[in-house]
Amino acid sequence: MTRTVTQLFDLHGKTALVTGGSRGLGLQLAHALGEAGARLMLTSRKQADLDEAVAELKAAGLNAIALAADCAKEDDIHRLGAEAVKQMGHVDILVNNAGASWGAPAEDHPLEAWDKVMNLNVRGYFLLSQYIGKHDMIGRRQGSIINIASIAGLGGNPKGMNMIAYNTSKGAVINFTRALAAEWGAHNIRVNAICPGFFPSKLTAATLAKMGDSLAAHAPLNRLGDDEDLKGLCVLLASDAGKHITGQWMAVDGGVSIITGG
Repeated sequence: MTRTVTQLFDLHGKTALVTGGSRGLGLQLAHALGEAGARLMLTSRKQADLDEAVAELKAAGLNAIALAADCAKEDDIHRLGAEAVKQMGHVDILVNNAGASWGAPAEDHPLEAWDKVMNLNVRGYFLLSQYIGKHDMIGRRQGSIINIASIAGLGGNPKGMNMIAYNTSKGAVINFTRALAAEWGAHNIRVNAICPGFFPSKLTAATLAKMGDSLAAHAPLNRLGDDEDLKGLCVLLASDAGKHITGQWMAVDGGVSIITGG
């Protein structure tokens, strides 16, 4: 029997692990998945931030737990993956969102900063996806992995923004998404990416303080992203409404990428 749209988007009975989930875009994504019915586990480096996020989610009537972990460290990633499977029983939806950035001209960019960005933004996504895939999703022949990339991964930055490591890492995330989707489609695991434009967050605070008005004016929709704009796409990619979508990326940027040619 063909399901209704409401049934296709329903995530009741599903579980979701969201990295970088204590604030900003990660917390928005957690709200979306929880509001659609999923049980949630959040992770970030700071327990205090996680406690605050879990309290917010529970106050909204959502089912959420948390575990502090550094997704740039292999041991922490493996501990997180094991605890997620143990505490939730399985992981249906993995949202790789934890990220770092660094601003510096390419000729002066510190190597340690390059490594910090790459270790969290690319290596961390790979290691956690590998662990959850190997220890849960492949054996159950189901799962959805959602990688948070960026429109920065589609090309360069506006003049005055020097973020070569971040841009490179997000370009890598987009092709990591394609490659993993092609390989794990045989296991009925879908892998997709969301490419946000500029949203207010701790990561973008300094940039938006200097350039927020001009960045908003540059977008065809004349606005930055808000606390709702990633929710619909996230639930689509996580749910059976998107069960025939894999290896894809979509920009959520108010139209910026259609001007810049992404």
